[in-house]
Amino acid sequence: MPMPPPKPSTEGPRDRHVFHEMGVIVRALEANGPLTRDRLAEVTGGSYWEHQRFDYALSLALADGLAYVTDEGTLATP
Repeated sequence: MPMPPPKPSTEGPRDRHVFHEMGVIVRALEANGPLTRDRLAEVTGGSYWEHQRFDYALSLALADGLAYVTDEGTLATP
């Protein structure tokens, strides 16, 4: 018999939904090229996400190297 999934409290600081949100950010940058933070939030609908979810997902995408800040100050994918 398989074990039940862990309780949400054991998942740690990265919940499953943030991986989806990071993917939305990366796909938007891949499809549109470098974008400002505000334009990226507009394209992804991030301004309608729960409180600070967009900023959290974006910071994780940057920390994981899935996105970076260009010399011009826009966001892009490697």
